[in-house]
Amino acid sequence: MAKSSGGSGTVIIKKYANRRLYNTETSSYITLEHLAAMTREGRDFKVIDAKSEDDITHNVLTQIIMEEETRGQTMLPVSFLRQLISLYGDSMQSMVPQYLEASMDAFRRNQMQFRTAMEGAFTGGPFAELAKRNIEMFEAATKAFKPKLGGAEAPAAPAAHQPVEDEVAALKDQLAGLQAKIDKLSG
Repeated sequence: MAKSSGGSGTVIIKKYANRRLYNTETSSYITLEHLAAMTREGRDFKVIDAKSEDDITHNVLTQIIMEEETRGQTMLPVSFLRQLISLYGDSMQSMVPQYLEASMDAFRRNQMQFRTAMEGAFTGGPFAELAKRNIEMFEAATKAFKPKLGGAEAPAAPAAHQPVEDEVAALKDQLAGLQAKIDKLSG
């Protein structure tokens, strides 16, 4: 019986003719959902056909994607799928896997950089101040249009627009500063 090569090594999953998946590390039967969770956790696994011992990891991963797509978790647009299918048999077919892998690696790096930049951004940072100001402006706007009790109309909006224009200019400056920080992190 094949075992995984250690705690963080590749886990061997056997797929039997009855379509059941057996995790040799935990000595238990698992589902495709378990394999999807292992993938999200970064666990490396290899799925082999129990009878022929062929590596069928690619097929099983494709099956997981199909199930995710049918559950309403669509991530692959129809136009992308059509383009991908049209590349089968094309002279560029051999380059597509490396291109897609490099693109996903770049996406993952950018995603991690963005998450790192956003950590703590809403607590005490410029986004917190921006959100606070937006909420204050929203509350002021709702009060301006809300009639007073007893039938009297709400007070008219202030005649001077300068404070609002100053506020907008300050927000634009903050956004420009944040964009510069994001550009610096991704550059």
